[in-house]
Amino acid sequence: MVLGSIGYSDADWAICSDSRKSLTGFCIFLGSSLISWKTKKQSTVSCSSVKAEYRSLGSAACELKWISYILTDLGVSVPHRSESCISLYCDNQTVIHIVRNSVFQERTKHLEIDCYLVCNMYKDGFLIPSFVSSKAQLADILTTVLHGSSFHWCPSSFVSILAPHD
Repeated sequence: MVLGSIGYSDADWAICSDSRKSLTGFCIFLGSSLISWKTKKQSTVSCSSVKAEYRSLGSAACELKWISYILTDLGVSVPHRSESCISLYCDNQTVIHIVRNSVFQERTKHLEIDCYLVCNMYKDGFLIPSFVSSKAQLADILTTVLHGSSFHWCPSSFVSILAPHD
């Protein structure tokens, strides 16, 4: 049996006014069920929003890999290159470009170590980084204070994803 997984990762850059550390958030679905989520202050200060988003993507990718090991141990097939990859959604197109093209330049050298994990998972066909607009970013509820319609949209999105489909 093969079950599809989807992940959403987001970061709020330099959100902590005391330390200027960023906040990582991700949520992972197996089929239509939310099975894992996390919000955590990043351990180091990120010099750019790209670095903060990349660290968040890396955390989500590690969680997806760990979940795939558990599923394999339970006899559940996880996607491989010949099948569909796991979609890991991010609302930062620069991060997606770096992963898909293994772009390491002088300006991104500080990201290089963080990038190898996600780039290798992409090259191995384990996951594919995909763009999601900030408005449709489900992990936003884990990193950002939402107001008004955004707050009401996000929980209803979780409910619509989790609702049984006929």
